Amino acid sequence: MKGRFGGLEPLAAVNWARERVHGNRGGEPCGFFSVCSAHPMVLQVAIQRAAARSGYVCIESTSNQVNQFGGYTGFTPVEFARQVSVVADQNGLPRESVLLGGDHLGPHPWRKYASRTAMQNAMQLVRACVLAGYQKIHLDASMRCADDPEKVEEEELARRAALLCQAAEEACRGSGRAPDSLMYVIGTEVPIPGGELASDSLVRLTNASTARGTLELSERKFAELGLQEAWQRVIALVVQPGVEFGDSAVTEYQHEHARELSIALPASPELVYEAHSTDYQTPAALRRMVQDHFAILKVGPWLTFAMREAIFALAAIERELGRKPGMILSDVPGALDEAMMENTEHWKGYYQGTDSEVRFARRFSLSDRCRYYWGDERVQRELKKLIRNLSSAPIPLSLISQFLPMQYESVRSGSLEPEPISLIKNKISYVCEIYEAATER
Repeated sequence: MKGRFGGLEPLAAVNWARERVHGNRGGEPCGFFSVCSAHPMVLQVAIQRAAARSGYVCIESTSNQVNQFGGYTGFTPVEFARQVSVVADQNGLPRESVLLGGDHLGPHPWRKYASRTAMQNAMQLVRACVLAGYQKIHLDASMRCADDPEKVEEEELARRAALLCQAAEEACRGSGRAPDSLMYVIGTEVPIPGGELASDSLVRLTNASTARGTLELSERKFAELGLQEAWQRVIALVVQPGVEFGDSAVTEYQHEHARELSIALPASPELVYEAHSTDYQTPAALRRMVQDHFAILKVGPWLTFAMREAIFALAAIERELGRKPGMILSDVPGALDEAMMENTEHWKGYYQGTDSEVRFARRFSLSDRCRYYWGDERVQRELKKLIRNLSSAPIPLSLISQFLPMQYESVRSGSLEPEPISLIKNKISYVCEIYEAATER
């Protein structure tokens, strides 16, 4: 059967993911990580690394980034799938080696509407993702809609998640795809999608009894809709393992605190935990998480944070070289801040403090909410100017050493070209390398 995304039915990546889950449940220290970003350069780096290893890559879009109305990226699911497949083709990675996922698929983008309308949109989004060739579906109906009580009953949330699954199964059957081409993730982490740890917040681990209760309730609601077969394709439960990050702080994973949760997995279905907000954890902590059955690691802001670091470092290099006559300097940081000030939607509710503290957060927060603004025309214009300026002549080694010291070592060893795009991609690649090491056998 031919599909929009994979050419042939894309079971290779699905089987790879299932094999990783099976291996982890069997005691092997393996898993996989999910690249939760729609930025073209991040996608390119992740896919290039997978192609170089003749391996696989998991790429996911959130319901805010990509949906049937375009999301903040402007992409519908089929358009995002097409973009990913084009990048895969350009970099020699078989489309069947890409596991395409939808993260937090549910009513979150429409939570200001009544639950009926929000769920109708959510089911439409799930169908659109399945028809576009998505294989990994995170069913997340945990958010409160406009007409919901202050606290929505867990049974109602589980019922809504089962309805989302039913929509996915119906779309799968209607498209002629094999049922085994879909796998599901249920549950949600404590913060809302897109949210990060506030400076005065505490990270509360999911306790083992809550995890078991979520699974039991979800299984019952699936069964009520005749989805017993789909239930066996649930590969992960999203929990809070005690990791989070805020503007300038990271809550580190503590193995001893998560021990009870790590041994609470059911015998059937054979699933693992999926950990969100793992950005900025140490390599050792990520490796320990995988060993403790938090085998699917999600990474997003760290990738674009690393990209932003590299771009700002190049802007500093450009300023040092700007004394040369005839060079018109770019201003990427200024353009980025202008874009953020004109449209405050993606950061206003997240950054608090004095004007100077908020301005600092807009540029340097670990939550990296400036990632929403890289597509702005003026930002793109200044970025192109920066790259053009630094491509006109070799960048002095001393300035690479000063502002990009890790990349300096690679340049000196001959493994990295000292030109702007390569330097930016190398910063992103470093983050991917950490996650590869954490999830490989």
